[in-house]
Amino acid sequence: MSKIIAKAAIRGAHSLYKKAEESLHKALELKGKDAEVTYPDTAYYLPIMLFLLGQRVVKVGDLVESLAEAKKLLGPIPSDDLWLPYLGDTLNAGIATLISEEIIESLKYVIGPNPVEGIWLGFTSDNILRMQGIKLVDGRMPGFAAIAGCTKTNEEAVKLIRGLQERSILVFMAGNSSGRAIAEQLAEENIEMNWDNFLVPYGKDITAAIHALNFAARSAMTFGGIEPGDLKAARQILLYNKDRVYAFVMALGTDTNVPDPEQLIIDEKYATAAGAINFGFPVISDVTIPQILPTGICTYEHVISGIKMDEIISRAIELRGLTIKLEKIPIPVPYGAGFEGERVRKENMYVQFGGKYTDGFELLRMKAIDEVEDGKIDVIGPEIDDMKQGEAYPLGIVVEVAGRDFQEDFESVLERRIHEFISCANGIFHMGQRSIIWVRISKDAREKGFKVKDFGEILLAKIHDEFSKIVDRVQVKIYTDETKLKELLDHAKNIYSHRDDKIGNMTDEDVDTFYSCTLCQSYAPDHVCIVTPQRLGLCGAYTWLDCKASYQINKHGPNEPVEKGECIDPVKGQWRNINEYVEVKSNGNLKIFNAYSIMEDPMTSCGCFECIAAIVPEANGIMIVDRDFTGMTPIGMKFSTLAGQVGGGMQTPGFTGIGKLYISSPKFISAEGGQKRIVWMPKQLKDEIKERLMKQLEKAGLSDLFDKIATEENAEEPDALVEYLQSVDHPALKMDPLF
Repeated sequence: MSKIIAKAAIRGAHSLYKKAEESLHKALELKGKDAEVTYPDTAYYLPIMLFLLGQRVVKVGDLVESLAEAKKLLGPIPSDDLWLPYLGDTLNAGIATLISEEIIESLKYVIGPNPVEGIWLGFTSDNILRMQGIKLVDGRMPGFAAIAGCTKTNEEAVKLIRGLQERSILVFMAGNSSGRAIAEQLAEENIEMNWDNFLVPYGKDITAAIHALNFAARSAMTFGGIEPGDLKAARQILLYNKDRVYAFVMALGTDTNVPDPEQLIIDEKYATAAGAINFGFPVISDVTIPQILPTGICTYEHVISGIKMDEIISRAIELRGLTIKLEKIPIPVPYGAGFEGERVRKENMYVQFGGKYTDGFELLRMKAIDEVEDGKIDVIGPEIDDMKQGEAYPLGIVVEVAGRDFQEDFESVLERRIHEFISCANGIFHMGQRSIIWVRISKDAREKGFKVKDFGEILLAKIHDEFSKIVDRVQVKIYTDETKLKELLDHAKNIYSHRDDKIGNMTDEDVDTFYSCTLCQSYAPDHVCIVTPQRLGLCGAYTWLDCKASYQINKHGPNEPVEKGECIDPVKGQWRNINEYVEVKSNGNLKIFNAYSIMEDPMTSCGCFECIAAIVPEANGIMIVDRDFTGMTPIGMKFSTLAGQVGGGMQTPGFTGIGKLYISSPKFISAEGGQKRIVWMPKQLKDEIKERLMKQLEKAGLSDLFDKIATEENAEEPDALVEYLQSVDHPALKMDPLF
């Protein structure tokens, strides 16, 4: 091991410890020891202290103990002639660095400066962590890169970032080189940065890198179900990240030949890198810094340097062992999941389709094999060359597929993927599905040569790539002619309605087989979803038909058919074969599963749920909160806190993760009385599900119940909620006690 990097890392850890000490002294002086210290919207207190020390920090005074623990890990700064053959002292310095950086960054929320300003996003909430979790577990996001510093030119910065986005690698950015940060370079080039497009600028100080590491720590606690509290748990979390979170650090533009005023900044980067190595995250650099090539905590090199910018991505992928699927689609713009959430703002738009401006729809249909000419794309109406900049045009996309193993039930499954497929093109914005689509093509995409026909190129390539086992031929017809589009729109709406009736009328009793989903087991090893016709997966993305199609496509994938077998309890929804299956698939942790009960042996949750249903004892009912709601709920916990109680593959009576569609299912907690138990939900969620829920309530003879469900506008505390429910005569108050 290089004595140079060891000395620099330990020296940097001492420097950051002093900064943390100064910040803490200032906070105690200005705010006092009882002042609250917390990151926004998290159930994990200060995550680094929680998992490393088992410490639940809630007050500024608690950080005195945290700082003392950091000090214990700091050995003396080694002399120039001391040879250090082991990583031990350096790794300890790295842990001390993480604690110090967590103190510094958390206190910014107490005494300033505000860490959320301009392009800088600060701490990542638990809600975002869980939303990104599904991308990590389903392979859309193979890993993440934490970038510190900047490139020599803005052009290099854009090329590097686009390369990472094309490979669907999440990018965290923190720190700077000589006062310049890569996020600032991207901002100068008008590159949009946010969670949706995989670009997350945490802060300009190197201490902001702690947010990438507390994100990784919470991943282990959220999806791995690891309970923090002692050294054994801390070791499990570090090993979890090494084995399951495929991440690496890029240290860019760090010139080691600098005068002393800059040396301390570089030392702090070394110290932060030493902290990352504890997680099993290797460091790769474009400049020549001392390397750590022998294996130690990991089975790969810890630090490699002097890598050319043109090779740094491929070298990092090779070093960390990421599985990358680089999309090769014949279109003139970059393509990858990193562009999926990209927005095209009005000032950057060339043309748009649908939305509130014009008619638009997407439809996928099964055809006979001789009716489909594979690879054919027709544009019926004006192409982009004939369109005027800034205008809105109609758009109809009709995809026709044929395959010997294709079934009509699969149409809607493939059709829903049109949004994802088109969204992954750089410079293209796509929202919605069916007849409520909204699409924009940016000026930049237009300048690179993107045409309407390229929507067809994307769909041809992706459908063949992902559904080759059931699709043999694909052709695409794209309508931009208003008259012809209107002729097809009513026909498309009739097909949508027919599909809804078909899946909507299916019941759990109609089938002998349910489907499993173990997609999230890469992050939540003990979690198993059982998907039925009347209960979709808790992430909201997988229905019974989706799972059926998935199994047909890949019989060794995450979805398997499970015969129900003997029914043990029809009210609670329990079957012998299902119990035996989940016991095996949950590694013996789950022995009994009730599909329709929230109170007795409910389904486990991975962390990717759309909503959480939880009992409100005072109201004898159930509240439902979705991840978009950041306010307080009547049981005194925000969504983020609740999620910490439910996720990680735990079976928690009285709490369960659910998909939004399940709320309007006849099987919604039917063992406890179903929708009659719903007493509260956020107004936005209530409005969103109104149409479907009203239909179910009318069928159940409860048409007046919808207006009796409280929202945050009516009550946020249990006493106020009960008072409101009494005033509207809510039926939950008269039902049998939940306990």
